[in-house]
Order: sequence, then C-alpha cells, then structure tokens
Amino acid sequence: MSDRLQQLTVFIRAAESGSFSRAARELGLSQPSVSRIISELESRLGVTLLLRTTRRITLTHAGMLFLDRAREILAGLEDAEDAARGRDSLRGLIRLALPVYGTREIIPRLAEFLAAHPLLRVEMTIADERQDLIAEGADVAIRLGPLQDSAFGARKLGTLERLLVASPTYLKARGIPKTPADLTSHDCIIGPRAFGQSGWTFKKGDSIVSVDVTGRVSTDSGPGVFASVMMGLGMAMVSSAMCGPELKAKQLLPVLRDYTMDPVEVHAVFPGGPRPSTKVRAFVGFLAERLRSPERGRPRRKRAGRFAH
Repeated sequence: MSDRLQQLTVFIRAAESGSFSRAARELGLSQPSVSRIISELESRLGVTLLLRTTRRITLTHAGMLFLDRAREILAGLEDAEDAARGRDSLRGLIRLALPVYGTREIIPRLAEFLAAHPLLRVEMTIADERQDLIAEGADVAIRLGPLQDSAFGARKLGTLERLLVASPTYLKARGIPKTPADLTSHDCIIGPRAFGQSGWTFKKGDSIVSVDVTGRVSTDSGPGVFASVMMGLGMAMVSSAMCGPELKAKQLLPVLRDYTMDPVEVHAVFPGGPRPSTKVRAFVGFLAERLRSPERGRPRRKRAGRFAH
C-alpha cells in the first residue's frame, strides 16, 4: 500500500509540473526513480497516463481522470490524518503564489496564522504577473481581478475598491481635474491589468464615462505605479491596499472623489478541484476572515457618502 501511495504522490506532482526532473527535485528522488515509478503505475493499471516528449510530459485522457481521483484520495488521507491529530496539529509546507499586493495584505498576517499552527511552514513566490500555480507547485495563489483558471477551486477573499490619486506636488503644479474628461490634459501612470492598462472608466449615478488616458510613464508592476505616483510623475489608479498609509498621511491625495470605479475582486485559487487539503482550507479560511472588511484603510470624507478606491 505504501508503494501505491508513493506512486500517487509522484504521479500527481509529475502531472502538475509537466516534468519528471522537477517532480524528482521537489520529492527528493532521482529522475530515473520518478520515471520508473510512473512506468510501474502505468503497467499496474494497464493504461498510459502520461505522454513523454523531450520537452514536456502531458496527460492522456485516462491520465486526466486518474489525476482527479488521485488528488481526492491523497486529500482524503490528509484529512484523516489531520482529524486524528487535531486541527492544531496541521503540519507540512504551504506554497503560496502572491502578487505584490500580498506584501502589504497577506504577509503581515502570516505571523498570526503560523503562531496558531507551529508545525506549518510557508514558501512564497511574489510577482505581479500571474504565475502558473500548477507548474510552480503552488498550493494557493492569490488572484486580483477576473478569474481565468476555471479548472481550479477558488474562494473569494474580499474586494479592493479603486481610486485615483496624485501627490500634492503634482496637483499643485498641474491643477486638480474636476471631471474624467480633464484627465486627457494630465499625465496618467499606466499600470498593470486592473490598474489602468486599457483606459479608465468612472461612474457617477447612472452615468458611465470611459477615458483613454496617456502619460509619459508606464509600468507592469504595482510597486512601479506606487513609486511613480509618489514621485509626482502623474496620477494613478490604485487601491487602498496599495497606498492606504500614504493616503492617511496625505502623502497622496484622492482625485475625482464624486466618481467611482469598478472594484477588483481578490480570490484564493488552488489546484485539485473545489476541495483542497486541510491546511490549505485552514489558511484560506483565515485569510477570508481577516480580509473580509472592505473598510480597512479607507480615507473618510467630511460629508456623508463615500468614494471609490
């Protein structure tokens, strides 16, 4: 039975990473051992699960069916072990794939979670571009904006409201826009995906206004947007998670406060279908609890009502 469990573990990681050598490194095995284990599994089942090429391995139809069931079996085994130990005995490694947003909203909350589960370890990769969580071996990825990984399980963690900001220095030099149309005469910092890549859309009551903005600075990262707007290089579309402390300190000022912008949803995404492992469920549930409030970091208006950020 232990051989069968090892076969399932090796098969899952080889299938997810698309590489025998990567699976071998992560599992502490040699590449020939991984190849042998997969061959023995296929021989026992009498079907081909993986197609090998010189560059990558891919799943056959039988392999895809087997992968789903194999994940369920190992997840069920982990659940049974955790139930026997108790919830406070969660252990092992959680691999996280975070956007830079995570440096302000996820990492500061890790100490509390890890203190509650001292046998858990966390490994993180951080990048604004969306990472391939299967190839990277991630247990959980944090996604901003529309989900594209439809084959994965997901849970909504919260919502980021967006707002337009500029530095006091920039506004003193260039003036304060009164309407979205005024942005055409301003330098606007073009950011990644949900933060200004293809024009900015504003709402006021039942009216929707879209503006094609231009500027001398563009960047593919949140930190690039933040650093540029702090230096007075233009106005930027941001979230309160990106620059909440700077808004409170008035190092950045909100602009067009009578208009709103569509919010950005934050999701936790995980491979293996809608039922992830116990430790992943615990971590995602913790984040959902801590991130549920949309009011954190929100600058207040002097009159009734609120503005988007």
